[in-house]
Order: sequence, then C-alpha cells, then structure tokens
Amino acid sequence: MELAALPSPSTGVLYLGPVPLRAYAFCIILGAFVAVWLGSRRWAARGGKKETIADIAIWAVPFGIIGGRLYHVITSPDAYFGADGEPIKALYIWEGGLGIWGAIALGGFGAWIGCRRHGVPFPAYADAVAPGIALAQAIGRWGNWFNQELFGRPTSLPWGLEISPDKRPEGYENVATFHPTFLYESLWDVGVAVLVIWAGARFALGHGRTFALYVAAYTAGRFWTEYLRIDEAQHFLGLRLNNWTSIVVFAGAVTYLLVSARRHSGVEDISASDAQAGAPKEEKASA
Repeated sequence: MELAALPSPSTGVLYLGPVPLRAYAFCIILGAFVAVWLGSRRWAARGGKKETIADIAIWAVPFGIIGGRLYHVITSPDAYFGADGEPIKALYIWEGGLGIWGAIALGGFGAWIGCRRHGVPFPAYADAVAPGIALAQAIGRWGNWFNQELFGRPTSLPWGLEISPDKRPEGYENVATFHPTFLYESLWDVGVAVLVIWAGARFALGHGRTFALYVAAYTAGRFWTEYLRIDEAQHFLGLRLNNWTSIVVFAGAVTYLLVSARRHSGVEDISASDAQAGAPKEEKASA
C-alpha cells in the first residue's frame, strides 16, 4: 500500500481577531522554552540553581536570534539587497530565515556574558543546555514546513512533501513533491539530543565536551540535509556554503573533544559557584 505524499499547510499564519499568529515564530518560541526547561532540569541535577539557566537565557536568546538573522541575511544578500530585493524585509524574522551558525555563535556570546554576570563556568552551562538546543532546533524546523521553505530535491518517495505551485523554485514549476528536509533534520536533531544525554552521562563529558558532541553530531546530519536542498545559496568548490561551514565546525568540535579530554577529566562541580551567583560581592569575597 503506497502512502500519500506529505501535505503542506495552506498558510503559516492564523488570526486571533486582527492579531496574526505566525507559526514560524511560535515554533522558535516553543523551542526556546523547551531548551530552557530541559537545561534547567539538567543544571539542577548537577547541584545548580534551576533559575540560573533562564536568567542566562535572557542574554543568550536575543543574541541568538540576532546572530541567526545576520548570518541568513549576509549569506543570502540578493533576497534583500539584490535587484528585486527589499532591504526592509531583512527585519522580517517571522517570514523565516535564521542561520543556525550565527544563532549559536552570537547566542553563545550572549550566554558567555550571562555566565560572567552570574559567576558560573560557561563550559558547564553549554553542557547543560546542549540537548535542549538540539530539541529546540527540532521544533524550530517545523516553522520551515509552515512556510513551505528550505525543502530538498524532487522525489517520488511516499513521504515526499507537497509544495504549492507559488512556492516552487524556478525550474521546478511542474514538480509537486520534494524531499522534506525539515523533517529529516528535525528527526536527526531529536536523535542528537538523545545521544548527547546518554553519552554525557555514560562518559562523564564535562568541561564543554557534551556541547562539543552535540555540535559534531548536528553538523554531520546538517551536511547531508544541506546537500539535498535546492534553495538559493552561495557555492564554493562545488558545495554550498553551509556544507563547508558544517565541515569546518565539525572539525573544530572534534578537535575540542580530543584536547579537552586530555586536559580535563570528568565533570566539573558547579554547585559552589552557582550558589554564590546572586550573593552580594562582600559575601562572595568572604566565602
């Protein structure tokens, strides 16, 4: 029995009276909530204060959204600054377009600021939130489904994704079904979260190694899904820019894993530093 193709939603916007509720934005917000929730549980399990994760996320999330949008706009400039582009749409985040590389880089910078302000080790914070970030990405990818964007090559597989005629790229006007790369990456990200939680506990991956494992595992899957995509992108030596970014980031993550394993063993204790996070400076000095 042959399965029907996966349908795409007719719209990514629902209206509550005059107020538009955009599915893409909802997916991003829900993903951030899940990341903070899971990170808080993991942080508390290590002896830290649950609220620390959310307090630092106040810095990390806005920085991450800005970084993700900047990366997307910089690597897809023609859509906004080309002959038919509209520069103002560079600000329309709700229409889609967040680059994970920029989100992680600038979000990490925001988290580093938050960790400094709270007096907790940044590598330990990164380890705590790593699986939550993977789940946030898994949820966020469904925003691409609602927007009918970032799909893959044409396919006749039973799980091919139906794309509306007005959303099909030039040259594919007569093709109805495409690889649902949003679904591939979403499922991969769930698997990455499970892997990171298991490996972090099984091998006592501390000092940023849990986060490095997440990065390495994510980039391995992202290389494949990126290879399938047919949306416009910058190319270099026959590969999309994001493929090269995946290769470089994967190599960096693996290198960090190896170097950190030699320099630090086990998992660092965060209970003492986090216990003093909200204490007055005088108390910290006397502790």
